[in-house]
Amino acid sequence: MGWATDALRALERGEQVTVRPRGGSMRGRIEDGQPVTLGPVDPAEVDTGDVVLVRWKGGVLLHLVKQATKDRVLIGNNVGRINGWALREAVVGRLVKVHPRGS
Repeated sequence: MGWATDALRALERGEQVTVRPRGGSMRGRIEDGQPVTLGPVDPAEVDTGDVVLVRWKGGVLLHLVKQATKDRVLIGNNVGRINGWALREAVVGRLVKVHPRGS
């Protein structure tokens, strides 16, 4: 998993972590390889519009919360795809900062 493994370990220790996620599903908000800082979050505080690190079908995704209910969040990417509903407990971190490319 690379960057995601590093992020999970730090977040589980209650630490912020800066990683360079790969892929194009969040383009327009986070570009491929662009550094981002993630921080621990209480899943109950996650709301629509947050970008979260969430455990999803045996892996992890850094995706956008499209909708939120008391027990679940609807996750999707920044280019129109909806992945589906995840339990709030699956949320392990939230985006704190998107760093400029090349930093």
